[in-house]
Amino acid sequence: MRTVGTGTVDAPGASGTGGPGRGTLLLMSVAAGLSVAGNYFAQPLLDVIGRDLGLPSATAALVVTVAQIGYGLGLLLLVPLGDLLERRRLAVTLCAATAVFLTVTASAPNAALLLTGTALTGLASVAAQVVVPFAATLAAPAERGRTVGTVMTGLLLGILLARTASGLLAQLGGWRTVYWVNAALMLLMAVLLRLRLPALRTTAGLRYPALLRSTLALFAQEPVLRRRALLGALSFAGFSVLWTAVAFLLSGPSYGWQESTIGLLGLVGAAGSLSASAGGRLADRGLAHHVTGAAALLLLGSWGLLAAGGTGGAWSLAALLAGVVVLDLAVQAIHVSNQSLVYGVRPDARNRLNSAYMTSYFVGGAVGSALTSAVWSAGGWRGVCLVGAVLAAAAVGVWVHDRLRPVPSDGGRTVAATPELRPAVTR
Repeated sequence: MRTVGTGTVDAPGASGTGGPGRGTLLLMSVAAGLSVAGNYFAQPLLDVIGRDLGLPSATAALVVTVAQIGYGLGLLLLVPLGDLLERRRLAVTLCAATAVFLTVTASAPNAALLLTGTALTGLASVAAQVVVPFAATLAAPAERGRTVGTVMTGLLLGILLARTASGLLAQLGGWRTVYWVNAALMLLMAVLLRLRLPALRTTAGLRYPALLRSTLALFAQEPVLRRRALLGALSFAGFSVLWTAVAFLLSGPSYGWQESTIGLLGLVGAAGSLSASAGGRLADRGLAHHVTGAAALLLLGSWGLLAAGGTGGAWSLAALLAGVVVLDLAVQAIHVSNQSLVYGVRPDARNRLNSAYMTSYFVGGAVGSALTSAVWSAGGWRGVCLVGAVLAAAAVGVWVHDRLRPVPSDGGRTVAATPELRPAVTR
């Protein structure tokens, strides 16, 4: 038996070196990707879902909004439970619940059940944010970065490839097939996680209400968190504006694409997002503020390209694709630099900082989707691009304000370095 920290792990899925085995790590990566993918399946299908259920564009676009609201609530209300409950049981329960809620969406006969199922799926899909710190806890200290990076790669690919997979599956069997398939896969994940993951218990020393209050209190205590949460919310709002509206553009008269073709646009976004890892390396060298500024300016410029992509034709399509790559690159670079600074504020409260920051991030996404619902009907693609540009300009303004009135990374306080606690490991 090896003891570190304040809990107990029975680790049948761990390797002999103290970390999760290769198969267990791959399983956790796939589970994280599939969990979060359910929030993005609808984006290339909004037009076909609206036609099938007789919904106007504004109502169909709310599918994306309620998914992000549900995910944001899950980040705030459910992720902190990992400090109170046995983590394997929590991850398995959330995966199983996601499967159940996906079936509600798949069988929905009207807008009310569609939106209900989507919101509940978003709420439970924070299993991904339980699995990532789970992997970090199981990993040996020397392998923690690699382990978390592997699981985060699965999560990122789930976000990026969800649109492509949903378009192809919808073309084969209709939009409901996408949700039935994902429900089956999530149920399989719940079973495999139960069999492969070790039992993990930790003691936070706080009751659930106090844990939630301490998370919310960080906004008042940490100016770095406030500013970076606002930057993240603005950038992800623009991201949601694009991916909510682009399905309407591409399925409309300017392009006339089918669902499977629209879904392939996710592969273009993947190129931009994966290349943003360079921003993470620069942030590690102490250049996070520079990365943020450059990315915010790129975000603003991307909307010029996207606006030029609204008319159809070869040149217009080239501008649209370039805009998608630049926007996704910028959003991911801002996100990476934000996390680099936020996590350095208080190492002893890193999980709560993550919950606070990510909640703000996805609230921004929900606001962006809601704005798109209203603007598309009134102003079409040009109106959408104007909203995106305004959000990007606001992000540039926040960054400029941050540079003119900087605060220390510790918020003006001296914080003693607190080593991360790892649970006791029982072999």
